[in-house]
Amino acid sequence: MQDWRWMKAADLGRAIGAGQIDPVALTNHFLEAIDTHPHRDRIYARVTHERARAEAAAASLRAKSGMRRGLLDGVPVSWKDLFDTAGIGTEAGTALMAGRVPEDDAEVLKNATAAGLVCLGKTHMSEIAFSGLGLNPITATPPCVNDEDAVPGGSSSGAGASVAFGLAAAAIGSDTGGSVRIPSAWNDLVGLKTTHGKLSLDGVVPLCLTFDTVGPLCRSVEDANLLMAALGGEKPADLTASRLDGLRLMVLDTIVPEDVRDAPRAAFEGAVDKLRAAGAQIEHRFFAQLFDAFNVAGNLYAADSYGWWRDLVEAHPEKMFPQILERVRGGQTVTGPDYVAGWNLLRQIRKEYAAETSQFDAVILPTAPILPPNAQRLLDDDDYYKSENLLALRNTRVANLMNVCAITLPTGVPSCGIMFNGQNGDEAALLRVCAAAEKVLRAE
Repeated sequence: MQDWRWMKAADLGRAIGAGQIDPVALTNHFLEAIDTHPHRDRIYARVTHERARAEAAAASLRAKSGMRRGLLDGVPVSWKDLFDTAGIGTEAGTALMAGRVPEDDAEVLKNATAAGLVCLGKTHMSEIAFSGLGLNPITATPPCVNDEDAVPGGSSSGAGASVAFGLAAAAIGSDTGGSVRIPSAWNDLVGLKTTHGKLSLDGVVPLCLTFDTVGPLCRSVEDANLLMAALGGEKPADLTASRLDGLRLMVLDTIVPEDVRDAPRAAFEGAVDKLRAAGAQIEHRFFAQLFDAFNVAGNLYAADSYGWWRDLVEAHPEKMFPQILERVRGGQTVTGPDYVAGWNLLRQIRKEYAAETSQFDAVILPTAPILPPNAQRLLDDDDYYKSENLLALRNTRVANLMNVCAITLPTGVPSCGIMFNGQNGDEAALLRVCAAAEKVLRAE
């Protein structure tokens, strides 16, 4: 049973289908692991024991009667604390929303429940999802699996930790600038950022509605594929045609190679060597327009977030972590004309990026240029916090700005991921590329 906590979600689902695992026993095993874990309260904001056991009992009956709803029916997962859960607190990691209890589930949670997934509870996160580090002195800062004194990455911090510490088979998070991929990379997981609009944001507490996306943090590309399908109420993509031989991969040489620290750089170069040895054609390209996209990004993110959070923030600014308060208040000074002009420019750059990358099967880059920073140093040094946060999110933000799907895969070097950016709306093609890449990168 101990092995259940470290199995891939798909493998757990197969074992349920074969009658080797009962969903009730599986869920109770995870709940016991959560309740007895020394980091329970740093990872989970709330554990939904009653809901989980009821959903597991229903999944068990379906399994016994041959009525399973899909491969993940009966598999327990965690949910970031910005997905509405009916009758269960959803507070988005901030005291501004303390005591908030929604009346209904988020649309993606409804879909997942209909597919038979079991809700274990709500995981901690960066305050209002506005940080890539995962540091949250207001509620809790989860640990990183490779260094418990370091932050785990954010903003889906507890989501990544819940899987990495064996307290969920998979986790559901959100990604506005890297919030699924950073905690996935730093905790040696697979993280999928979907194209904006691919999955419903109904019932998801927003940060920036024009950039917010939903995605899974898990142990394999197969898991990511199955989870995305469950979240969208769709069938999973066919990954059987996965191959690397002959694929064209573009190394992005604009902005993202700058200031990459030694371990992430070496891990990325080693991963590229493995991909090339497996038959992938690797080409380096420079896309100068990315500088302009980054120049307008600050205004777009800040204005969007402040527009939604302003009333809550200004009513009780003293309740916020000062670093997050300062960041969200950056939207105060963005004018309407600047916001519109910024979006007009970004839309044009997106078209040019799509044309530039269309001949490639994926664009590859280091997921993060830094390793997980020490949590206490981030609290003690404001300048360090700002510089590390910007660096943590820099590479991942490319996919959000260009509105493409992206997946981070482990490289085998602790807390170092390699990212594959796909095309807008073509998650299936990207998943096939990454399924093939995963086999090569995991090979000893």
